[in-house]
Amino acid sequence: MKDKNIKIKKNRIKISKGDRVYLGLVYLFLAAFLVCILYPLIYVVSCSFSSPEALIQGRVFFFPVDPGLQGYEAVFHNSRVWRGYLNTFIYTGVGTLIGSSVTLIAAYVLSRKEFPMRKFLTTFFMITMFIGGGTIPMYLWLKDLHMRNTIWAIVLPGAVSIWLVIVGKTFIQSTIPEELFEATSLDGGSYTQFFTKVVLPLSKPIIAVMALNFALGLWNSYYSALIYLSDASKYPLQIVLRDILIQNTVDLTSMVGTDINSQLHQQYLSELLKYSLIIVSSLPLLIVYPFLQKYFIKGTMIGSVKG
Repeated sequence: MKDKNIKIKKNRIKISKGDRVYLGLVYLFLAAFLVCILYPLIYVVSCSFSSPEALIQGRVFFFPVDPGLQGYEAVFHNSRVWRGYLNTFIYTGVGTLIGSSVTLIAAYVLSRKEFPMRKFLTTFFMITMFIGGGTIPMYLWLKDLHMRNTIWAIVLPGAVSIWLVIVGKTFIQSTIPEELFEATSLDGGSYTQFFTKVVLPLSKPIIAVMALNFALGLWNSYYSALIYLSDASKYPLQIVLRDILIQNTVDLTSMVGTDINSQLHQQYLSELLKYSLIIVSSLPLLIVYPFLQKYFIKGTMIGSVKG
């Protein structure tokens, strides 16, 4: 046993003092970088659970001070927040379903080598990645189609992602063997049957990539709603968040179950509401992402490199 231990020690790679100093500096830099990333998140969470007075007085640094749920009570008693949440869920759900479906169908069509306009459409789609019509033509187009101030003004303009079409096309060509299509054709199957019964079940990773990209974009989007929506009852959550954080327009009188007797307390509660609303608006994506992460990484890695 002693001889084996001696051999193992002899086989270990010796690290010089210079390498140890270098590794120490690298670890120190990574630790500082991690603190710079985590501290703002921890600070926001701590502020959302602290009392309004402690927040205004600047006594919150790392842990919550006088912890409570006043901020979250104010958020969930605000009718604008609930309406914005509902609108955002509708826009995100419908937009993700339409965007993923259209993008995957386009990727499947362009992956078929026998499609006659395959090269032309691929080139045409790639041109649109660099050249766009702009906001004014899009606004006039939606107005002429009577889609302004509707859900379709948020969902349809971004229903196709050219980058995801190219990634999906590469994924289908590199992971789904052509022999499966030949076998489907010999059994009398059509292109539609091959897509629904073969391509879809084998494309879960790339579907997860598309769904997550569309969901992230629609959930965090506010510019389209700001331009194309004029009815406040149709505003998504991000517009409500923008009004509260930037314009500081929050109607605390519409809340119930909170003590807002004094004007000073209203001001304190309005400041606390900002931090609570940031957590509430980010929570759904933080919950969903871990379940889609493995598919997201796999689909991106396979679809980005043609085999």
